[in-house]
Amino acid sequence: MAAMQNAAMTPARTGIAPRRITDLLARERLTYAERNPKSKVQAKRAAQHLLFGVPLHWMSDWGTPFALQVASAQGAHLTDLDGHILADFCLGDTGAMFGHAPAAVSQALQAQATRGYSTMLASEDAAVVAEALATRFGLPLWQFAMTATDANRFVLRWIRAATGRKVLLVFNGCYHGTVEDVFVDLVNGQAVQRDSLLGQVHNLLGTTRVVEFNDLNALEEALAPGDVACVLAEPVMTNIGMVLPQPGFWEQAQTLIQRHGAMLVMDETHTISSGPGGYARAHALHADAVVVGKPLGGGMPCAAYGFSAALAERVVASKHNAPPGHSGIGTTLTANLLAMAAMRATLTQLMTPAVYAPMHARATTLADGLRAAIDQHCLPWCVTQVGARVEFQFCATPPINGTEAGAAMDPALEHAIHLFLLNRDVLITPFHNMMLICPDTTDADVQRLCTAFAGALLELADYGKT
Repeated sequence: MAAMQNAAMTPARTGIAPRRITDLLARERLTYAERNPKSKVQAKRAAQHLLFGVPLHWMSDWGTPFALQVASAQGAHLTDLDGHILADFCLGDTGAMFGHAPAAVSQALQAQATRGYSTMLASEDAAVVAEALATRFGLPLWQFAMTATDANRFVLRWIRAATGRKVLLVFNGCYHGTVEDVFVDLVNGQAVQRDSLLGQVHNLLGTTRVVEFNDLNALEEALAPGDVACVLAEPVMTNIGMVLPQPGFWEQAQTLIQRHGAMLVMDETHTISSGPGGYARAHALHADAVVVGKPLGGGMPCAAYGFSAALAERVVASKHNAPPGHSGIGTTLTANLLAMAAMRATLTQLMTPAVYAPMHARATTLADGLRAAIDQHCLPWCVTQVGARVEFQFCATPPINGTEAGAAMDPALEHAIHLFLLNRDVLITPFHNMMLICPDTTDADVQRLCTAFAGALLELADYGKT
């Protein structure tokens, strides 16, 4: 019994004793339930007719005893049903990267609402949006989708048709929406179809290859058979925790991909936090195709994907040479008039260097504040920043691949910290430790997060308490 008690109080690889995590999580769950009675009632009502009690099942992954219910959201803050005003650093997991209901987008939507929502026809906004995307990302030709998932799926179809190749290459631990093809992981060095993928009836291993991020030798080996249609990647891995490219990785990777006749697709949905042209443009990387999702319409459901001139020519030829009929690409509501108006407003008024500059500066202040709290308790954690995006990870140095990033995760510790912050009116992303700065985030918001984070660490790292 004594040995078990000692183990519970012995710091784990994270530097935090398991008992401290368990105790804090229990206390914070009680506090959450006490301070959110209206959310509790509403959650009980929703459970009668909403599967899992929420509109989408993963909305129950926040680690709260019951789902938090939102009343409104504006700028960098949201108000829950019980009247708490939360400093929002989740921002819809990048969907509201320019803040909730930004004025430019709200005004554009209000103006368009009297002129129609969906027609399946082109408009002036579409031309303006495509021109702005071409300018920012350096790719001349664009198409649209409702979500980044759709955009990634459509890009894969186009490139497979254009190249005549079937194989997709991804990096271990990647996430590109719910595109089935990408759900292949490396387990003990072997490619396996992800167990969590529900209802998948076709084996993905024949057409999807997976290698570790930053591993040039593995990348070249996977490309060597000459059957890879494209490499689909985020320039910085984000969903498993941020994994930065090692110096020179992308420059050499681009050469390898071109040498073996494959295409490079950059998914900038999260890394658009780097600037108006995303991470690739900011670091002089050259992709054959780019996908941008969530933040492009200021929170409206829309996405876009662009092609280089050379790839676009092959794409168009593949369509012209195909039999007539449905291509499997596109949805009826794609590029609807509301979405185009929102994208135009975002691109012309929000996605500009002048808007990004203070976001990046405050993100640096946040990163420094988190590091100071971590250093105060000598914890083996690190903090990574990509533009307006900041993340802390439970490892001493930033991970270099998906396996390392996955090993650094600790769901119980994440839940304890996230819930502690939420009970102090600070919201961060539930699936990992990501925080995002928007144009409306203030210095006071950043200080509130840093103070609450320091308080969580004080509770967790106080080994003398029992």
